[in-house]
Amino acid sequence: MSSQRYSMEYQNVSRPAAQLLYVTCATSDQDWHSMEHSHYFSELFFVTKGTGYFQIEGEKISVEKNDMILINPNIPHTELGNRANPWEYIALGIEGVQFCSLDTSSVYDYSIHKIQGEHKEIFTYLDFLTKEAKEKKSSYQSVCQNLMELLLLCVARAARQDFLSAPRQKTSRECRLVEQYINDHYAQDITLETLSSLVHINKYYLVHAFKSYKGISPINYLLQKRVEEARHLLDTTNYPVTKIAQIAGFSSQSYFSQAFKRMTGISPNAYRKLQKTERN
Repeated sequence: MSSQRYSMEYQNVSRPAAQLLYVTCATSDQDWHSMEHSHYFSELFFVTKGTGYFQIEGEKISVEKNDMILINPNIPHTELGNRANPWEYIALGIEGVQFCSLDTSSVYDYSIHKIQGEHKEIFTYLDFLTKEAKEKKSSYQSVCQNLMELLLLCVARAARQDFLSAPRQKTSRECRLVEQYINDHYAQDITLETLSSLVHINKYYLVHAFKSYKGISPINYLLQKRVEEARHLLDTTNYPVTKIAQIAGFSSQSYFSQAFKRMTGISPNAYRKLQKTERN
């Protein structure tokens, strides 16, 4: 019998002072795009399929499978779809750190790196992380947090990155509660007063804090969620527009039509016809 022991040396070793806020698994097809936004925290994007585009500070950037995009806090950006080759990505929102180059130690706005060769284990850890986030088994929060820290260290190796502490937003917890409440109850009658009472924050300060957190006001985020649900129903059901407006939480069909056109550029009926044409 033979054995080899590998001892651990812990001189000047520290863990990233980061907190995982969310995991997003997204598919962008046809000409889908999100609204330009920014966050007080950093975001990591991992492209898992296809090709697409980011628009970051007004610059349109092509990305493809196995690309990793690091975006530091407060940098305006959005994701753009690709009709010819739909793409999928996983995004992590991480509070408390910002990325910088290991070579120069300077903080940048964003960077893009190719994951390849020995660093492909990053996608294995991502699979574990998304599985834990979806299934929400006992202690999943701790598992996800530790996997995120492991991913950060793998990213540092793969892309020669370092991490600096970033200021935490004092109202981030309250903003996350508002975001989650809207996600769960968007079809209900929600006002700014409803949301400010929920988290015990002055409504004017809530608007300011939520804009810093999400890039848009709470009410515009609510409208965005309702329009997203309406788009889904227009795509997948034969419900009349009046019923879809009601299900999505709009007080009237006319208000729904106005909001839908303002956010998508076309009316609900035109959108449904376009989707049917695309599928045929």
